[in-house]
Amino acid sequence: MQSTKTSYIALGCEGSANKLGIGVIRHSLADNTTAVLANLRHTFVSPPGTGFLPKDTAAHHRAHFAALARAALAQAGVAPADLDCVCYTRGPGMGAPLASVAVAARTLALLWGKPLVGVNHCVGHIEMGREITGARDPVVLYVSGGNSQVIAYAEQRYRIFGETLDIAVGNCLDRFARTLGISNDPAPGYNIEQLAKRGHRLLELPYAVKGMDCSFSGILASADALAAQMKSGAADFTPEDLCFSLQETVFAMLVEITERAMAHVGSNQVLIVGGVGCNERLQEMMGEMAKERGGSVFATDERFCIDNGIMIAHAGLLAYETGFRTPLEDSTCTQRFRTDEVFVKWRD
Repeated sequence: MQSTKTSYIALGCEGSANKLGIGVIRHSLADNTTAVLANLRHTFVSPPGTGFLPKDTAAHHRAHFAALARAALAQAGVAPADLDCVCYTRGPGMGAPLASVAVAARTLALLWGKPLVGVNHCVGHIEMGREITGARDPVVLYVSGGNSQVIAYAEQRYRIFGETLDIAVGNCLDRFARTLGISNDPAPGYNIEQLAKRGHRLLELPYAVKGMDCSFSGILASADALAAQMKSGAADFTPEDLCFSLQETVFAMLVEITERAMAHVGSNQVLIVGGVGCNERLQEMMGEMAKERGGSVFATDERFCIDNGIMIAHAGLLAYETGFRTPLEDSTCTQRFRTDEVFVKWRD
């Protein structure tokens, strides 16, 4: 009997860090288009000068998951019976928050009798970026609080050409925000970006590019030392100058390794994904490099570059339509789940 199904609908659950996201997406088979039906997010914000602890973040996700899921379904105008699958972030990320959302997603799947699809967080970012921007086969710069990677697609894998050797660029910026006592609302990296726009003095910081990889811990230590000088009154620069200098240095490193990857694979497109990808200065610097190469840069706004449920729903639905399922007994999560471990069956 021939199927009369005209579309697929997925619910996506994201909670790998301090953002809890629930998204609903529909893929129409008639014209091969996708529609974002709901994309809701609730963020755990810790006090200035602090980070977000795993146990506190997990408690936040548990407290808000049910209400956010109900609100997402209501906004999408769909019932649980309309869903084809429940998708969740399997990793990478922080253990306790990941586990709290994985348990919640498993509960929904059992309650509603729907198959589960575990999604790689990084692949979710990439596929959402490709869908929203229309980038065909770009070199991907994936930059977030927990990850910094330069990626290109080949033979049904997202291959990692370069990455951080220690902390991620987003973590570097977040930790420096703590040093300066900057607010975490709406995000420490965003607040550093706003301060950097008023900075004019470029202070010397270590520039640590090693082949295709970067190192950010030494830059952070040097920036922290300069901040201590400033606080003691032994320096004539400002917090704005420090934020400006840190951004310029770490972004120049990222542009360099991205350009090297573009040359290696022969691509003239760059797609920036991840929370740090919202930074306008990073987009501007990458755009200048791409323009010199006769290429272009693609990026999304905060709805899609910051962790969200819709990217998990989208990547999960792509896998679901190729026949992929996550058996209940395997519906675990992991803090370490590399981008290149995923078999990308939905691409040629």
